[in-house]
Amino acid sequence: MVTTLLVIVIILAIAFDYINGFHDAANSIATIVSTKVLSPFQAVLWAAAFNFAAYFYFTDHKVANTVAKTVLEEYITLEVIFAGLIAAIGWNLFTWYYGVPSSSSHTLIGGFAGAGMTHAFILGDSVLGAININATLKIISFIVLAPLVGMIIAIIITLVIINIAKHARPSVAEWWFKKLQLVSSAALSFAHGGNDAQKVMGIIFVAMVAGGYLQIDDAMPEWIPLTCYSAIALGTMSGGWKIVKTMGTKITKVTALEGVGAETAGAVTLGITEHFGIPVSTTHTITGSIIGVGVVKRVSAVRWGVTISLLWAWILTIPVSALLAGITFCVIHFLF
Repeated sequence: MVTTLLVIVIILAIAFDYINGFHDAANSIATIVSTKVLSPFQAVLWAAAFNFAAYFYFTDHKVANTVAKTVLEEYITLEVIFAGLIAAIGWNLFTWYYGVPSSSSHTLIGGFAGAGMTHAFILGDSVLGAININATLKIISFIVLAPLVGMIIAIIITLVIINIAKHARPSVAEWWFKKLQLVSSAALSFAHGGNDAQKVMGIIFVAMVAGGYLQIDDAMPEWIPLTCYSAIALGTMSGGWKIVKTMGTKITKVTALEGVGAETAGAVTLGITEHFGIPVSTTHTITGSIIGVGVVKRVSAVRWGVTISLLWAWILTIPVSALLAGITFCVIHFLF
Protein backbone atom coordinates (compact mmCIF):
# COMPACT_ATOMS: atom_id res chain seq x y z
CA MET A 1 0.00 0.00 0.00
CA VAL A 2 2.85 2.37 0.88
CA THR A 3 4.59 1.60 -2.40
CA THR A 4 1.38 2.29 -4.35
CA LEU A 5 0.90 5.62 -2.60
CA LEU A 6 4.54 6.52 -3.20
CA VAL A 7 4.10 5.91 -6.93
CA ILE A 8 0.92 8.02 -6.93
CA VAL A 9 2.70 10.86 -5.09
CA ILE A 10 5.63 10.81 -7.53
CA ILE A 11 3.24 10.86 -10.51
CA LEU A 12 1.34 13.79 -8.98
CA ALA A 13 4.62 15.64 -8.35
CA ILE A 14 5.68 15.17 -11.97
CA ALA A 15 2.21 16.29 -13.10
CA PHE A 16 2.57 19.42 -10.94
CA ASP A 17 5.95 20.10 -12.54
CA TYR A 18 4.38 19.82 -15.99
CA ILE A 19 1.54 22.15 -14.94
CA ASN A 20 4.12 24.52 -13.46
CA GLY A 21 5.75 24.61 -16.90
CA PHE A 22 2.67 25.70 -18.84
CA HIS A 23 1.43 27.88 -15.97
CA ASP A 24 4.76 29.74 -15.84
CA ALA A 25 5.58 29.66 -19.57
CA ALA A 26 4.34 33.24 -19.74
CA ASN A 27 7.09 34.37 -17.38
CA SER A 28 9.74 33.57 -19.98
CA ILE A 29 7.93 34.30 -23.23
CA ALA A 30 5.42 37.08 -22.54
CA THR A 31 7.68 39.99 -23.46
CA ILE A 32 9.36 38.23 -26.39
CA VAL A 33 5.93 37.41 -27.85
CA SER A 34 4.45 40.86 -27.19
CA THR A 35 7.41 42.50 -28.99
CA LYS A 36 6.99 40.00 -31.88
CA VAL A 37 10.62 38.84 -31.70
CA LEU A 38 9.34 35.25 -31.85
CA SER A 39 5.98 33.71 -32.62
CA PRO A 40 4.23 32.03 -29.66
CA PHE A 41 5.19 28.57 -30.94
CA GLN A 42 8.84 29.53 -31.48
CA ALA A 43 8.93 31.21 -28.08
CA VAL A 44 7.74 28.17 -26.11
CA LEU A 45 10.26 25.93 -27.89
CA TRP A 46 13.00 28.44 -27.10
CA ALA A 47 11.97 28.68 -23.45
CA ALA A 48 11.58 24.91 -23.05
CA ALA A 49 15.06 24.25 -24.44
CA PHE A 50 16.65 26.57 -21.87
CA ASN A 51 14.41 25.26 -19.08
CA PHE A 52 15.97 21.85 -19.66
CA ALA A 53 19.50 23.19 -20.24
CA ALA A 54 19.49 24.35 -16.60
CA TYR A 55 19.71 20.66 -15.61
CA PHE A 56 23.38 20.63 -16.61
CA TYR A 57 24.29 23.72 -14.57
CA PHE A 58 22.25 23.75 -11.34
CA THR A 59 23.75 20.71 -9.67
CA ASP A 60 23.96 21.92 -6.07
CA HIS A 61 20.17 21.53 -5.51
CA LYS A 62 20.10 24.24 -2.81
CA VAL A 63 16.50 25.24 -3.53
CA ALA A 64 15.39 21.59 -3.51
CA ASN A 65 17.03 21.16 -0.12
CA THR A 66 15.18 24.19 1.29
CA VAL A 67 11.81 22.90 0.04
CA ALA A 68 12.50 19.39 1.35
CA LYS A 69 13.10 20.78 4.84
CA THR A 70 10.11 23.16 4.94
CA VAL A 71 8.20 20.60 7.05
CA LEU A 72 10.10 18.86 9.84
CA GLU A 73 10.87 15.20 9.13
CA GLU A 74 8.72 13.77 11.93
CA TYR A 75 5.59 15.29 10.37
CA ILE A 76 6.32 14.22 6.80
CA THR A 77 4.26 11.29 5.56
CA LEU A 78 3.16 10.27 2.09
CA GLU A 79 -0.36 11.40 3.02
CA VAL A 80 0.98 14.88 3.89
CA ILE A 81 2.80 15.14 0.57
CA PHE A 82 -0.22 13.79 -1.34
CA ALA A 83 -2.53 16.38 0.26
CA GLY A 84 -0.07 19.19 -0.45
CA LEU A 85 0.22 18.22 -4.11
CA ILE A 86 -3.55 17.95 -4.59
CA ALA A 87 -4.01 21.45 -3.14
CA ALA A 88 -1.16 22.89 -5.22
CA ILE A 89 -2.40 21.35 -8.46
CA GLY A 90 -5.94 22.55 -7.78
CA TRP A 91 -4.92 26.16 -7.10
CA ASN A 92 -2.51 26.19 -10.07
CA LEU A 93 -5.21 25.02 -12.48
CA PHE A 94 -7.75 27.48 -11.02
CA THR A 95 -5.44 30.48 -11.47
CA TRP A 96 -4.30 29.28 -14.91
CA TYR A 97 -7.93 28.97 -16.06
CA TYR A 98 -8.64 32.57 -15.04
CA GLY A 99 -5.34 33.88 -16.41
CA VAL A 100 -3.95 34.94 -13.04
CA PRO A 101 -0.12 34.75 -12.86
CA SER A 102 0.09 33.37 -9.32
CA SER A 103 3.09 31.56 -7.92
CA SER A 104 3.46 27.83 -8.56
CA SER A 105 6.30 27.85 -6.06
CA HIS A 106 4.25 29.30 -3.25
CA THR A 107 1.22 27.11 -3.88
CA LEU A 108 3.46 24.03 -3.65
CA ILE A 109 5.18 25.20 -0.48
CA GLY A 110 1.89 26.42 1.02
CA GLY A 111 0.23 23.09 0.33
CA PHE A 112 3.12 21.08 1.76
CA ALA A 113 3.33 23.25 4.90
CA GLY A 114 -0.45 23.31 5.37
CA ALA A 115 -0.73 19.53 5.26
CA GLY A 116 2.21 19.15 7.66
CA MET A 117 0.71 21.64 10.12
CA THR A 118 -2.65 19.85 9.97
CA HIS A 119 -0.90 16.57 10.69
CA ALA A 120 0.73 18.13 13.76
CA PHE A 121 -2.64 19.52 14.91
CA ILE A 122 -4.30 16.11 14.68
CA LEU A 123 -1.45 14.60 16.69
CA GLY A 124 -1.99 17.28 19.34
CA ASP A 125 1.36 18.95 18.71
CA SER A 126 2.18 22.59 18.06
CA VAL A 127 1.06 23.60 14.59
CA LEU A 128 4.00 25.96 14.07
CA GLY A 129 6.30 23.30 15.47
CA ALA A 130 5.69 21.22 12.33
CA ILE A 131 7.50 23.61 10.02
CA ASN A 132 10.97 25.08 9.70
CA ILE A 133 10.16 28.62 10.85
CA ASN A 134 13.35 30.23 9.53
CA ALA A 135 12.98 28.72 6.06
CA THR A 136 9.25 29.53 5.95
CA LEU A 137 9.75 33.17 6.97
CA LYS A 138 12.47 33.52 4.36
CA ILE A 139 10.13 32.16 1.67
CA ILE A 140 7.25 34.41 2.77
CA SER A 141 9.46 37.51 2.92
CA PHE A 142 10.46 37.01 -0.70
CA ILE A 143 6.82 37.37 -1.77
CA VAL A 144 7.60 41.06 -1.30
CA LEU A 145 11.37 41.10 -1.81
CA ALA A 146 11.57 39.15 -5.11
CA PRO A 147 9.38 41.54 -7.15
CA LEU A 148 10.96 44.53 -5.41
CA VAL A 149 14.49 43.37 -6.21
CA GLY A 150 13.41 42.53 -9.77
CA MET A 151 11.90 46.01 -10.16
CA ILE A 152 14.99 47.82 -8.84
CA ILE A 153 17.37 45.79 -11.04
CA ALA A 154 15.09 46.33 -14.05
CA ILE A 155 15.07 50.10 -13.50
CA ILE A 156 18.89 50.19 -13.25
CA ILE A 157 19.44 47.97 -16.32
CA THR A 158 16.90 49.90 -18.41
CA LEU A 159 18.44 53.27 -17.51
CA VAL A 160 21.91 51.96 -18.38
CA ILE A 161 20.68 50.59 -21.71
CA ILE A 162 18.91 53.86 -22.56
CA ASN A 163 22.06 55.83 -21.75
CA ILE A 164 24.26 53.57 -23.90
CA ALA A 165 21.85 53.57 -26.85
CA LYS A 166 20.74 57.22 -26.73
CA HIS A 167 22.83 58.22 -29.77
CA ALA A 168 21.94 55.18 -31.88
CA ARG A 169 19.50 55.39 -34.78
CA PRO A 170 16.08 54.10 -33.60
CA SER A 171 15.86 51.47 -36.36
CA VAL A 172 19.36 50.15 -35.61
CA ALA A 173 18.72 50.12 -31.87
CA GLU A 174 15.44 48.28 -32.34
CA TRP A 175 17.17 45.61 -34.48
CA TRP A 176 19.83 45.05 -31.82
CA PHE A 177 17.37 44.94 -28.96
CA LYS A 178 15.29 42.30 -30.71
CA LYS A 179 18.41 40.17 -31.12
CA LEU A 180 19.43 40.78 -27.50
CA GLN A 181 15.96 39.79 -26.37
CA LEU A 182 16.66 36.28 -27.57
CA VAL A 183 19.59 36.20 -25.14
CA SER A 184 17.72 37.77 -22.22
CA SER A 185 14.71 35.49 -22.73
CA ALA A 186 17.02 32.46 -22.83
CA ALA A 187 18.69 33.61 -19.60
CA LEU A 188 15.32 34.01 -17.89
CA SER A 189 14.14 30.57 -19.07
CA PHE A 190 17.42 29.06 -17.89
CA ALA A 191 17.06 30.62 -14.43
CA HIS A 192 13.35 29.68 -14.32
CA GLY A 193 14.16 26.04 -15.02
CA GLY A 194 16.89 26.01 -12.38
CA ASN A 195 14.68 27.56 -9.73
CA ASP A 196 11.30 25.93 -10.33
CA ALA A 197 12.29 22.37 -11.24
CA GLN A 198 14.18 22.12 -7.95
CA LYS A 199 11.04 22.70 -5.89
CA VAL A 200 9.45 19.52 -7.22
CA MET A 201 12.77 17.72 -6.84
CA GLY A 202 12.59 18.53 -3.12
CA ILE A 203 9.05 17.17 -2.89
CA ILE A 204 9.90 13.90 -4.67
CA PHE A 205 12.99 13.52 -2.48
CA VAL A 206 11.00 13.80 0.76
CA ALA A 207 8.42 11.39 -0.68
CA MET A 208 11.24 8.86 -1.12
CA VAL A 209 12.31 9.58 2.47
CA ALA A 210 8.73 9.13 3.75
CA GLY A 211 8.46 5.91 1.75
CA GLY A 212 11.58 4.55 3.45
CA TYR A 213 13.77 4.49 0.34
CA LEU A 214 16.08 7.38 1.28
CA GLN A 215 17.39 9.17 4.36
CA ILE A 216 16.90 12.93 4.67
CA ASP A 217 20.67 13.59 4.36
CA ASP A 218 21.22 11.28 1.36
CA ALA A 219 22.37 12.63 -2.00
CA MET A 220 19.71 13.39 -4.59
CA PRO A 221 19.25 10.36 -6.93
CA GLU A 222 20.06 11.46 -10.49
CA TRP A 223 16.72 10.34 -11.94
CA ILE A 224 14.86 12.95 -9.88
CA PRO A 225 16.41 16.11 -11.41
CA LEU A 226 16.41 14.57 -14.89
CA THR A 227 12.68 13.80 -14.60
CA CYS A 228 11.79 17.20 -13.13
CA TYR A 229 13.68 19.26 -15.72
CA SER A 230 12.12 17.19 -18.49
CA ALA A 231 8.61 17.66 -17.07
CA ILE A 232 8.89 21.43 -16.67
CA ALA A 233 10.33 21.79 -20.19
CA LEU A 234 7.47 19.75 -21.68
CA GLY A 235 4.99 21.85 -19.72
CA THR A 236 6.54 25.06 -21.01
CA MET A 237 6.10 23.77 -24.58
CA SER A 238 2.37 23.55 -23.88
CA GLY A 239 2.20 27.30 -23.19
CA GLY A 240 -0.18 29.33 -21.07
CA TRP A 241 -1.65 31.92 -23.41
CA LYS A 242 -4.08 33.59 -20.98
CA ILE A 243 -1.24 34.46 -18.64
CA VAL A 244 0.95 35.55 -21.57
CA LYS A 245 -1.64 38.22 -22.33
CA THR A 246 -1.66 39.47 -18.72
CA MET A 247 2.13 39.55 -18.41
CA GLY A 248 2.90 40.84 -21.90
CA THR A 249 0.28 43.54 -22.38
CA LYS A 250 -1.96 44.20 -19.38
CA ILE A 251 0.67 45.38 -16.87
CA THR A 252 2.40 47.77 -19.30
CA LYS A 253 3.16 47.88 -23.03
CA VAL A 254 6.66 46.46 -23.48
CA THR A 255 9.14 47.37 -26.24
CA ALA A 256 12.14 45.24 -27.24
CA LEU A 257 14.47 47.46 -25.16
CA GLU A 258 12.23 47.07 -22.13
CA GLY A 259 11.90 43.35 -22.76
CA VAL A 260 15.70 43.01 -22.55
CA GLY A 261 15.70 45.02 -19.30
CA ALA A 262 12.86 43.05 -17.68
CA GLU A 263 14.10 39.61 -18.68
CA THR A 264 17.70 40.32 -17.70
CA ALA A 265 16.57 41.68 -14.32
CA GLY A 266 14.41 38.60 -13.76
CA ALA A 267 17.26 36.25 -14.66
CA VAL A 268 19.72 38.08 -12.36
CA THR A 269 17.25 38.04 -9.46
CA LEU A 270 16.53 34.33 -9.87
CA GLY A 271 20.24 33.57 -10.15
CA ILE A 272 20.96 35.40 -6.89
CA THR A 273 18.17 33.70 -4.96
CA GLU A 274 19.09 30.26 -6.33
CA HIS A 275 22.67 30.81 -5.17
CA PHE A 276 21.38 31.30 -1.63
CA GLY A 277 18.90 28.41 -1.87
CA ILE A 278 15.80 30.60 -1.61
CA PRO A 279 12.76 29.21 -3.48
CA VAL A 280 11.24 32.37 -4.93
CA SER A 281 8.41 32.89 -7.39
CA THR A 282 9.46 33.37 -11.01
CA THR A 283 6.05 34.96 -11.57
CA HIS A 284 6.55 37.56 -8.83
CA THR A 285 10.09 38.27 -10.00
CA ILE A 286 9.30 38.92 -13.67
CA THR A 287 6.17 40.89 -12.77
CA GLY A 288 8.27 43.20 -10.61
CA SER A 289 10.80 43.50 -13.45
CA ILE A 290 8.09 44.42 -15.97
CA ILE A 291 6.75 47.03 -13.56
CA GLY A 292 10.29 48.38 -13.24
CA VAL A 293 10.72 48.97 -16.97
CA GLY A 294 7.27 50.55 -17.08
CA VAL A 295 8.14 52.95 -14.26
CA VAL A 296 11.23 54.13 -16.19
CA LYS A 297 8.90 55.51 -18.87
CA ARG A 298 6.52 57.08 -16.38
CA VAL A 299 4.63 55.86 -13.33
CA SER A 300 1.32 56.12 -15.16
CA ALA A 301 2.58 53.67 -17.84
CA VAL A 302 1.97 50.86 -15.36
CA ARG A 303 -1.63 49.70 -15.04
CA TRP A 304 -1.69 49.70 -11.27
CA GLY A 305 -5.22 48.32 -11.09
CA VAL A 306 -4.06 45.12 -12.77
CA THR A 307 -0.97 45.04 -10.53
CA ILE A 308 -3.04 45.35 -7.34
CA SER A 309 -5.32 42.48 -8.41
CA LEU A 310 -2.22 40.34 -8.99
CA LEU A 311 -0.94 41.30 -5.55
CA TRP A 312 -4.09 39.91 -3.95
CA ALA A 313 -3.54 36.60 -5.76
CA TRP A 314 0.03 36.53 -4.43
CA ILE A 315 -1.07 37.23 -0.86
CA LEU A 316 -3.79 34.56 -0.96
CA THR A 317 -1.77 31.78 -2.63
CA ILE A 318 0.04 30.37 0.43
CA PRO A 319 -2.89 30.52 2.92
CA VAL A 320 -5.44 29.20 0.40
CA SER A 321 -3.12 26.36 -0.64
CA ALA A 322 -2.42 25.57 3.02
CA LEU A 323 -6.14 25.50 3.80
CA LEU A 324 -6.96 23.27 0.81
CA ALA A 325 -4.13 20.91 1.77
CA GLY A 326 -5.31 20.80 5.38
CA ILE A 327 -8.84 19.88 4.31
CA THR A 328 -7.52 17.24 1.91
CA PHE A 329 -5.30 15.73 4.61
CA CYS A 330 -8.26 15.54 7.04
CA VAL A 331 -10.37 13.75 4.42
CA ILE A 332 -7.59 11.22 3.80
CA HIS A 333 -6.81 10.77 7.48
CA PHE A 334 -10.35 10.28 8.73
CA LEU A 335 -11.91 8.45 5.79
CA PHE A 336 -9.06 6.17 4.76
